[in-house]
Amino acid sequence: MAGEAAAARGASRPLTLLLSRTRPHWKLLLCGGLLSLAGSGAGLVMPMTAKYAVDAFGSGRSTTGPLVVLTAVVIVGALLAAAGRYLLARTGEAVVLRARRRLVDRMLRLKVASVDRLTPGDLLSRATGDTTLLHTVLSRSVVEAVGGVLMLVGTVVLMAVVDALLLGVTVLVLLLSAGVLALLMPRIQRAQLQAQEAVGEMGSLLDRSLQAFRTVKASGIEDREAAGIGAAARTAHDRGIAVARWTSASEVAMFLATQLAFLAVLGVGGARVVSGAMEVSSLIAFLLYVFGLMGPLSQLTDGWTGLQTGLAAVRRIDEVETLPGEGGRGPADPPAPGRASQHLPPLGVRFEDVVFGYGDSRSPAHHGVTFAAPPGGLTALVGPSGAGKTTVFALLERFYDHDAGTLTVGGRDIRDWPLADLRAALAYVEQDAPVLAGTLRDNLLLAAPAATPGELAHAVTRTRLDDLVARLPEGLDTQVGHRGVTLSGGERQRIALARALLRKPRLLLLDEVTSQLDAVNEERLREVIVELAADTTVLVIAHRLSTVVRADRIVVMEAGRVRARGTHDELVRTDALYAELAATQFATGEKIAVG
Repeated sequence: MAGEAAAARGASRPLTLLLSRTRPHWKLLLCGGLLSLAGSGAGLVMPMTAKYAVDAFGSGRSTTGPLVVLTAVVIVGALLAAAGRYLLARTGEAVVLRARRRLVDRMLRLKVASVDRLTPGDLLSRATGDTTLLHTVLSRSVVEAVGGVLMLVGTVVLMAVVDALLLGVTVLVLLLSAGVLALLMPRIQRAQLQAQEAVGEMGSLLDRSLQAFRTVKASGIEDREAAGIGAAARTAHDRGIAVARWTSASEVAMFLATQLAFLAVLGVGGARVVSGAMEVSSLIAFLLYVFGLMGPLSQLTDGWTGLQTGLAAVRRIDEVETLPGEGGRGPADPPAPGRASQHLPPLGVRFEDVVFGYGDSRSPAHHGVTFAAPPGGLTALVGPSGAGKTTVFALLERFYDHDAGTLTVGGRDIRDWPLADLRAALAYVEQDAPVLAGTLRDNLLLAAPAATPGELAHAVTRTRLDDLVARLPEGLDTQVGHRGVTLSGGERQRIALARALLRKPRLLLLDEVTSQLDAVNEERLREVIVELAADTTVLVIAHRLSTVVRADRIVVMEAGRVRARGTHDELVRTDALYAELAATQFATGEKIAVG
């Protein structure tokens, strides 16, 4: 019993969620629905009006009155239906707008761990395709389903007024089709959900290929990627066919029910007319109502099918909205550079026995990491790939929360920092230095929109972006393309560093910030990093000897642990791993820089 109750709650949850989204607009939805129903209800008057017209023909009376009434009913009904549908469509757009804003806001505030388990293509599908389905449900499906029920009830009542015996014959036939529909609807709902999931998967694969478009071409794997996406499209196609199959079956069931009801009524009604128990005009009116049943039944079927699609969309949207989000919002307007932020002292960092794992099949990234970076100065993190260096930065930005141990920033436990305040005090230059679509100016001012023109010019000069700005056709206002496709890797790194400088951070995190620079620009940026270390705390992940040699302290990491700490000269003498790195990777980097 408990399992059945839980299943019932699970089935009703999407409907509850859908109703909650319509609550702010219920008045307009009700008004639009009533107008649509009134327009559809006008059709119920037509068979009775036709009966009176036939009676008038038979008795020799004027048929002008019934025909005028019939014409008026048709015109008024059409106008009411049009007004109702407009209101519903307009309200549906309002609901979709609100849903999209809410969903996008939620996506951008999800925890990094949650987004890592999803794919951009699937998230995009939920924010666009699934929210669009809400409009269809609200503007058509719900009203059609409710309208179908009410029209069906109204038609049955009027059929009872015309002839109760024929109504009984009709109901018997319709009950058979209702049983068939009861079996089909759960299959339709399941097929709709699977179809939408398949479309999301196809979008994810396409997004993956487009994000690595040049890699795909350079690797010559266009055919392989197209085949994979094509296979996903085939799955979406097959599931769409399944939806069409079950939907067609429901429509055929409704059609056959109406036709069988017509034949049954024609046979029984004809016999009653011959026996004198029923007038011909009444039989004509009843047959018109039988034909009229096709409309409400189709409305009911289409509305119910559309509602299942909408409920599947609501379920997918809710899956994102119920994912864990971060505890605080980012600042709406970061502090203006050169003002409040420049008077705040640099922040020290301390890791004490920090343990962290990503919660998946990978082994823990940190096994009791311990080191300290005092306020001010340059601290370098070195070690082989997979040692856990970048994870240090991810924990400092609180993209993830450590599992055990103590992590303090500025002498304060990192979990006690309001998230907005913590990130406002930090600047993070990632290894791949992402650049957003937009102008160069937009990218530079991304984290410091209130920076003055002088501060912007100073950051451009310090990061040696002058030549780039002079070369671009519109200078700072030149579009840089999707993900900065018009820029070189080194230019993107310098833009990311300039963006960090404008932020005036109290703690600057640099992840391989000179890895794609030429020797001249690399040396210049190393000087900038040393200058910055005089005013703020700089943590840098570096492999090149020239950067590490100038560090005030070096932390050597291996396999998620800190194996040594000290200066360059100390570590060369006392740590075998560092000495090996200095003799190979670092030494190679130094030769490149000097030559």
